[in-house]
Amino acid sequence: MKETHLPESQKREAVFICLSVAAVILCAALAFYFAREYYHVIRELPTDKGFADICLIPRKKYAQKPATIIELKWDKSAKGAIAQIKEKKYPEALEDYHGNLLLAGINYDKKNRKHTCKIEKLSV
Repeated sequence: MKETHLPESQKREAVFICLSVAAVILCAALAFYFAREYYHVIRELPTDKGFADICLIPRKKYAQKPATIIELKWDKSAKGAIAQIKEKKYPEALEDYHGNLLLAGINYDKKNRKHTCKIEKLSV
């Protein structure tokens, strides 16, 4: 295998990107770990028209908390993620749930390395 030598600036950028990705993964893992006390966490919730990326349904003890459907996007838009939740009728998969429901669309823009989020509240 041929050895390549990157300029120092590119090495720093590569390390920064790796650390940023690792930090996001760790943050998400911790959020899911702590959310389990309050919520049933469902990844890839099956619906009639696809799969919702993440669904959080409150445990009976915490029934006052809202359920949440999260759609994740890469180089698209948070608004588009919310639109997908509505167009594919993901909330219908929660037919036994009655209470407040949050729809969260999260997008990661690879070019500017920023996340955007849009949240809407529904009552079901």
